[in-house]
Amino acid sequence: MSQLKSVKQLDVRGKRVLVRVDYNVPLDNGTVTDDTRLTASLPTLHYLREQKARIILISHLGRPKGKPDPKYSLAPVARRLGMLLKTPVEFVSDCIGPGVETAVKNLKEGNLVLLENLRYYPHEEKNDVQFAKDLAKNADFFVQDAFGAVHRAHASTAQLPALLPSAAGFLLSKELEFLGKVRGNPAKPFVALVGGAKVSDKISVLEKLLDKVDTLAIGGAMAYTFLLAQKIPVGKSLVETDKLDMARSLIDKAKTKGISLLLPRDHMIVKDVKDEASATYTEDPSIPGDWLGVDIGPNSIQHLAGPIQSAKTLFWNGPMGIFEIERYSRGTMEVARMAAQAAQKGTTVVIGGGDSVAAVQSAGVADQITHISTGGGASLEFLEGKTLPGVAALPTI
Repeated sequence: MSQLKSVKQLDVRGKRVLVRVDYNVPLDNGTVTDDTRLTASLPTLHYLREQKARIILISHLGRPKGKPDPKYSLAPVARRLGMLLKTPVEFVSDCIGPGVETAVKNLKEGNLVLLENLRYYPHEEKNDVQFAKDLAKNADFFVQDAFGAVHRAHASTAQLPALLPSAAGFLLSKELEFLGKVRGNPAKPFVALVGGAKVSDKISVLEKLLDKVDTLAIGGAMAYTFLLAQKIPVGKSLVETDKLDMARSLIDKAKTKGISLLLPRDHMIVKDVKDEASATYTEDPSIPGDWLGVDIGPNSIQHLAGPIQSAKTLFWNGPMGIFEIERYSRGTMEVARMAAQAAQKGTTVVIGGGDSVAAVQSAGVADQITHISTGGGASLEFLEGKTLPGVAALPTI
């Protein structure tokens, strides 16, 4: 793909710069509980502050359904961002209108203002051009740095680049660079680990990966659909029965292409997810009738070690089990640690998807990974080969 124009190629000194960030972060009683996305935006913000730009930040948060809802206010985000930047971040309780105009007019060089949730207006998700014009009228330039939102054709992603001189921020450029390596011409051997609950969410990306990978490992609940497709009993485990034919065709495709398709060889199983005390391991891939799988077992973990260690490129999306419950987290935590070890030895390790990101953070190895994507849906759509509207709208060089 063509290289996007960079923020470094805009003459932003002293100018008003509208930056679309992805601050769709988890909140608990007005406190940001995971600031990964805030931290990821800092290089662009530091650069703009060094250039003495006047910085206007816009983002969405959650799904307030087109009307103000205090539960989805970005006010707590402004406070946390100010702590990370070690400078106050002014917050405006609207994203368009006179209050915004006043705040921007009073904005000093190098200072920042964060506007209220874009999705308080239905016009954002409707990709309304007038709404985009209302956002653009207070700025001289537009910088797109919200990788987690560029797969949506919304006003702040698809319309703004046509209204202001625009460029990509450092985060967006970095995401496209590393995911581009995975999508384009990954160094071999290329190993992909795909987990999570549903095959249906990841069919397209699995098909694309089978054109690139040397080894594809499948874990999480989606593995049970693949096992049942091979007539291996999976007890009460989560299965998408309407996707069994699709799973069979992916298994056949892997076989035809000579790709190593790894499925769990054993499992941690329970009588009931809430009954942690009942947890035990199977000796093989089959699961007894009234039990359900919650994690991959020790043999499966061991079987993944070789391909992960020998990989030159490793892509991981989706956990190996219900890792949010500590008792069921071993498989996911071990994969996180093995991925980090591979990265330290020079493997390009790219992790996408909120749960995988949470897993490497929980395992304490996030700082050892080559690249952690901030956009689960956007990273999958990019790897599927889809056009991302927010990227397509930006100028190239």
